[in-house]
Amino acid sequence: MNKTTLALILAAVVLLASCKPGADVEHSVSVIESTGSITIQADVWADNWFAFYLGEQLILEDSIAITTERSFNGESFTFNADYPMQLNFIAKDFKENDTGLEYIGARNQQMGDGGLIAQFINSADSQLIAATDSSWKCLVIHEAPLNKSCEASSSPIAGEAPCDFRSSAEPAGWKSLDFDDSTWANAIEHSTSAVRPKGGYDVIDWQEQASLVWSEDLETHNTLLCRVTIRE
Repeated sequence: MNKTTLALILAAVVLLASCKPGADVEHSVSVIESTGSITIQADVWADNWFAFYLGEQLILEDSIAITTERSFNGESFTFNADYPMQLNFIAKDFKENDTGLEYIGARNQQMGDGGLIAQFINSADSQLIAATDSSWKCLVIHEAPLNKSCEASSSPIAGEAPCDFRSSAEPAGWKSLDFDDSTWANAIEHSTSAVRPKGGYDVIDWQEQASLVWSEDLETHNTLLCRVTIRE
C-alpha cells in the first residue's frame, strides 16, 4: 500500500467518524425567514425542549423531539423583527407520562429537572436585546407528581396517589403583545449547579446577563409558558 492510498484511507476514516450519528446534535445553527428591520442572533438551550415564538409566529422548535430522553442541545438562529417585540417560549422537561417521571420501571426511575436559557443579540451592533432572567413572566401548565414520593413508587400510575398531576390549557391569546400577564409569576433564576446544563450549553458564548431560568420547582413543574415584552 503506497503513501497516497494510506492517506486517502485515513482521511475517509476521519470523515466517517465526524459524521457518525449524533455528532452534530449538540448544537444546531439555522436562519429563519421572518419580516422586520432588525436582524437578531438568538441562542437557546433547554432541558429538554422548547418552542420559540415571536408574537404568534413560530420561529423555531427544538430540533430534537421532546419524546427523546436526554435531548440536551443548543440552538443558534437568526431571524428578523421590529419593536415592540413579544418573545414567547413553551418549555418542556421530558416526562414519560403524566406521572412526571422518567425511566419508569428502571432502577434510575426519577423526576426530571428543567431549565431554559436564551439570549437575543442585534446582529448590526452586537448589543444585547433580551436575555432570560427574573424579569420574564412564566406560567406552569403541567405539574407532576404532586407528591414527590411518587418517584419511589414501584408501580406509578398517573392520576392515582401519590402520582397525581395538575395540568391546564394554554390561556387564550397568551402570545399576543397586549396579553395581561400580571398574574403570572416571575421566572426564577437557577444556578448552573442546580440545572447542570450539558449537551451544547458550553458551545454557546453566553452573555453575563443571560440566566438559567425555570419556575420555583425544577423537578415537578414540567411545562412552562414564558414571555417578555421588549418595547425598544
